[in-house]
Amino acid sequence: MSDAVAKTRLASPAVAPTAVRQPAQGAASPGAKAARMPRDGFDPLVIGRRIRFFRRQKGLRLEQLASVAGRAASGISAIENGRRSPTLAQVGAIASALGVAPRALFDPAAPTERDALEIEWERVQRDPTYAARGLPRLKVTRTTPTEVVEALVGLARELNRLREERVATPEEARRANAALRLEMRDQDDYFPDLERQAGELLDLAGHEPGEPLDQADLAVLAAKLGFGLRFVDDLPQTTRSVLDTKRRRLYLPRLSEAVTGDHRSTVLQALASHLLGHGQPADYKAFLRQRVEANYLAGAVLMPQSAAVPMLGGAKARQALAIEEFRDAFTVSYEMAAHRFVNLATRHLGIRVHFAKVHSSGVIHKSYENDGVLFPTDPLGAIEGQFMCRYWAGRNVFDAARPDERYAQYTDTPRGAFWVTSHLKQTRDGVFSVSVGCRSDDAKWFLGSDTRVRMRSNCPDPSCCATPPAELAEEWGGWAWPAARPHSSVLAAMPTGAFPGVDLTDVYEFLERQPPD
Repeated sequence: MSDAVAKTRLASPAVAPTAVRQPAQGAASPGAKAARMPRDGFDPLVIGRRIRFFRRQKGLRLEQLASVAGRAASGISAIENGRRSPTLAQVGAIASALGVAPRALFDPAAPTERDALEIEWERVQRDPTYAARGLPRLKVTRTTPTEVVEALVGLARELNRLREERVATPEEARRANAALRLEMRDQDDYFPDLERQAGELLDLAGHEPGEPLDQADLAVLAAKLGFGLRFVDDLPQTTRSVLDTKRRRLYLPRLSEAVTGDHRSTVLQALASHLLGHGQPADYKAFLRQRVEANYLAGAVLMPQSAAVPMLGGAKARQALAIEEFRDAFTVSYEMAAHRFVNLATRHLGIRVHFAKVHSSGVIHKSYENDGVLFPTDPLGAIEGQFMCRYWAGRNVFDAARPDERYAQYTDTPRGAFWVTSHLKQTRDGVFSVSVGCRSDDAKWFLGSDTRVRMRSNCPDPSCCATPPAELAEEWGGWAWPAARPHSSVLAAMPTGAFPGVDLTDVYEFLERQPPD
């Protein structure tokens, strides 16, 4: 089972880490790096280099290979240089002439490190942004020193990094967040592949169905995946955990320093990123997707679908669905239970829902919907960072409820009537409300549907709550001059690097301090 889990990869080819494999026949440089295969099929650049590698290994000239394969030498040359994508028949004929299996030519890895560099340089020059910079094409030949090719590729990487850094603005982050939210809505926030992986991990841990997964179970799971848990006092401040894949350790803050003393989700999120093959994200959207996948897998392990769905189905049949009971059954946080309920509600219960996490200031920090509720958005389509309507449950709960007290209300909106249950959450960053809601027709399945609290919201009409009441505006208009308290990220670009927001120097120095086994 461990092999099956470890081999499963969900990361896209654009961000997944790659490794060079040796050709099916013949030897290649053991240090060669992978040239990745595009999403739409086999890469003609890689196929061409593999043909050239085997041809030279056999000591054949172009003309000789062309004669044996029954093809024109000019055609073979065009294929080797990646200017022409070969047909299956052509690959079969060339493979036969070379005395190798066709799969040896279709292998997506470059045969040598030098070939990988040349392929990357060719891709750089074929990218439209290269021509847009007014740069001339530079042909790399067999006599071009490897150091020169490395320098060219290194410069191209740095130019692309600087370009990505310039676009990694708050606007870019909001666009990425909005796009990812739409994708999640299209699939009802349900990820079948991650559900399957969660089941494999539970089997690997020897977990008994129906029993909550405790921290001892997670230590067993980590050990079976080849990692030891280490609790330390000096974890870098910008991190929640550090996974050391060289010495196979997962570092966590000591239990006494944790807010809840429960490291289960932190352990699972760290292991999930490793198991899912998450590499350096190509852009901010990829970074967000990786975070969503890791969080989802952690929730699916702590609240297994096999146990959660029957429980929720029974509660629905009794018209007694409640996030609090769902939370307590698996001993997780309310927010994780709310997220997990949203994952399962539409696919398994037939209930379309929405979710929101709102700061006490009224600013929306997280959101999701597939029930048609109308969240406020900015011109880029982003919801996060906008103010929730004053008359929605996610705002009213701050005045109407205490922590661990259920609050529910109906809200009439331009999109129809919705029922929402909200809960308060105290964190280091302040107090938040966590809300789960649905259309009023589905409220009957939930505890709290008998609430008599009902509000009216006309948002996004500015007259609803975005503009002050007329009498207050008349009294104080022109007299008040408040100083805003914007979050620093509103003005700053998104942190760049392989792990946004993390001080890698601190992390590396931390790992250097750790004693060997």
